[in-house]
Amino acid sequence: MTAAARPSPPGPPPAPPEQTGRQTALLFRDAPLLLDCGQAVSDVRVAYHTHGTPSEHAVLVLHALTGTSAVHEWWPDFLGPGRPLDPTRDYVVCANVLGGCAGTTGPAELPRVNGEDPPLTLRDMARAGRALLEHLGVRRVSLVGASMGGMLAYAWLLECPDLVERAVIVAAPARHSPWAVGLNTAARAAIRAAPGGEGLKAARMVATLSYRSPESFARTQPGWGTRRPGTADITTYLEHQGERLAARFDERSYLALTGAMDRFQPTDAEVRSIRVPVLVVGISSDRLYPPGEVQAYAETLPCGEYRELHSPHGHDAFLMDPGELPQWVSGFLRGAR
Repeated sequence: MTAAARPSPPGPPPAPPEQTGRQTALLFRDAPLLLDCGQAVSDVRVAYHTHGTPSEHAVLVLHALTGTSAVHEWWPDFLGPGRPLDPTRDYVVCANVLGGCAGTTGPAELPRVNGEDPPLTLRDMARAGRALLEHLGVRRVSLVGASMGGMLAYAWLLECPDLVERAVIVAAPARHSPWAVGLNTAARAAIRAAPGGEGLKAARMVATLSYRSPESFARTQPGWGTRRPGTADITTYLEHQGERLAARFDERSYLALTGAMDRFQPTDAEVRSIRVPVLVVGISSDRLYPPGEVQAYAETLPCGEYRELHSPHGHDAFLMDPGELPQWVSGFLRGAR
């Protein structure tokens, strides 16, 4: 477990409600963060965005695998007055995770373990996030996380039960199935076999197939040769997704974060120990985390509530086809205050 995290000395005042620029906190300057692997880490940099008036209660948004703290960019339908993440009502915080590559300390900056990057865990990320909240003066939180962010919400619920009032978990299980671990294993093998960007492109192509559904691709990528003569549109689409990720993401972060997701394997007894209200949302066409799997964890939670988003677009529906999701999240979060 981590040593008690003491926040950094007071810095500049928090951004006013209208400012959403990225900020950075330097944490664990006096007492180190003890990672689950046994490595002590000091001077951890955490990049974050805030929206709304600083408060002792915050809504903490937990991003997906390749996401950033800029929730206003990747989930714009959810942030704004009258929306689920309402800065006129709530203090909204989103931070890039430990091990990420969007301003927070990444694998290359962490002490190596046996000559390799340290094996991070989702619990490590939760403890780093808790230190950020202490730095911001936050004492209680409601969590909203989707995909990897949803799994990270489970880690927060287990690691910081005294801090969390309630949680929304979208399109995420409490632990990875052999199917999900296998997909990540193939992605990591591609990166290691072709470092320098080409492997990351291939990893993203494999992941993108799991993020959508056959029906989604039949609807959105049905053509042949419309973008490149003699080439299926799905091929050029996947290549484009790979190139985009390779241009903005670090392959060592991809290895670290997917490994952390795979290693997070709480028992059913641990899930049953979570006593706060949790809204769990599955997606009807999700091939990565099938809705039955997601629902089973909701039913294991003592105070779990399950809803299912019906969409043909697979796992990525929470981003591209949210349907009733904003209303569900708004209603659930309103019950927290």
